[in-house]
Amino acid sequence: MLNLPTIIINLLNPFAPCFYGVTTWMKAQTLLIGSILTPGKRVVSEALRVMGLRESRQFAQYHQVLNRAVWSPLDLARVLLKLLMNTFCVPEQALVFGIDATIERRWGRKIAARGIYRDAVRSSDSHFVKVSGLRWISLMLLTNIAWAQRVWALPVMSVLSPSARYYQQRGRVPKTLLQRSVQMLALLRRCLPQRELVLVGDSAYAALDFLSQMQALKITVVSRLRLDAALYEPAPTYSGRGRPRKKGKRLPNLAQVLTDPDTVWTSVTVAWYDGQQRVMDITSGCAVWYHSGKPPVPIRWVLVRDPHGEYTPVALLCTDPQQLPSHIITWFVQRWQVEVTFEEARRHLGLETQRQWSDLAIARTTPLLLGLFSWVTLVADALFSLNPTAAPRQAAWYTKSLPTFSDALALVRQHLWSAYPTFRISKDEPDMLKIPKPLFDILISTLSYAA
Repeated sequence: MLNLPTIIINLLNPFAPCFYGVTTWMKAQTLLIGSILTPGKRVVSEALRVMGLRESRQFAQYHQVLNRAVWSPLDLARVLLKLLMNTFCVPEQALVFGIDATIERRWGRKIAARGIYRDAVRSSDSHFVKVSGLRWISLMLLTNIAWAQRVWALPVMSVLSPSARYYQQRGRVPKTLLQRSVQMLALLRRCLPQRELVLVGDSAYAALDFLSQMQALKITVVSRLRLDAALYEPAPTYSGRGRPRKKGKRLPNLAQVLTDPDTVWTSVTVAWYDGQQRVMDITSGCAVWYHSGKPPVPIRWVLVRDPHGEYTPVALLCTDPQQLPSHIITWFVQRWQVEVTFEEARRHLGLETQRQWSDLAIARTTPLLLGLFSWVTLVADALFSLNPTAAPRQAAWYTKSLPTFSDALALVRQHLWSAYPTFRISKDEPDMLKIPKPLFDILISTLSYAA
């Protein structure tokens, strides 16, 4: 049995009821702590090595936690969401979530859900790059982290979204990325029936069917809007004869509004992608977005242009016409933190280095690694509250004023390494090797910041 520090225990115990059986729960804790301390690949064997179990003959039982044991990642997501809300969120404020898809680059004939997708990172408008891998949809809580003094995207729920070929080979009706997203958000609404929810997504989520379903779930959506979208005035009052109208008079599209010399622009200061305050020109209005055969959706559109011409004009939509344009812009800019979290998970948590090939293990491992990002942030927040003066890693040639995720992970690792003699579960050895204190500090620092 692991003898972990109190802070770690307090943040682990809420997840215990999600696992069926004490043995499975103990092995899951071993894999969790091992995944945090392991640099490099996040595979079961490396987690066991760092936990002192390289001589264990029961190593296969730890693999079974991922490919056989009875537990659900969705149950863990509910518990994680509750912990994040209690730690970082204000009860009366709206909860802002970011949603996006990412490709986990994987090869292997035994990986059934693997498909060929466009690599958004390497592709451009003139260059198309394909990649083999697994497509995941991740829902993340966008919240301010006090000690980091910025908004972080904390993964809550991640779901595998295979390609249409995967379903066709099994004689099943394919589910699109948006259909999977609707299922995730319906579950989110069931978990939070009374809270005001705001969802921020890229242009893939600016679809009328999707927006209409989000309105039914009472979830406000903020996304990009096409400059040539067909916008109309609200439908006139029903006269009682014939079919009720869905829309009113056609309005100029946003491309025309952008170039119209009579458009009234307002200069506002907004927090931009680089974290700096920038002065932007905006104009806004309310309309009904409609396309033949699709449900009409009332929206507030916001057109943003850079007076200095450094950034391409952006059109945004919000399904709540009562929202202020400044709030819509702020929420949409925060969406970029979702991409930052994906990159941090690849760099520091070993995303794409796992080597499971069974369907159940694949469906569990990646959501666990993304959820680990949020759990490490929770532990780091507890440690920063005990030591508010804790500074990020410094050097004579590099000054860093605010901690990032690498510093949060290092802080958690240092806390665990300091308790290592209390939770190591290998056999005791009578010989003790004394290490000079400076060398010991260098080793701990190097291990804590190892990718």
